[in-house]
Amino acid sequence: MTHHLNKHPTDRQVGGDHYKNFKIQPIDFIQENELGFCEGNIIKYICRYKNKNKDEDLDKIIHYVQLLKRRL
Repeated sequence: MTHHLNKHPTDRQVGGDHYKNFKIQPIDFIQENELGFCEGNIIKYICRYKNKNKDEDLDKIIHYVQLLKRRL
């Protein structure tokens, strides 16, 4: 099936729909602002934590912040 190849990648989400309701999808925000890996993951997890993995996503945010702080 290749019908999805003609659509913009953000029109399709693999593994749920927790990003679909945002006015700006996290990937668009991350790329437009040229954020790094850790910063991008923080944005991604903060956007989805209420609708997906709750505490686990909050723990991931803390982990990525700790990784950032270590680089200072």
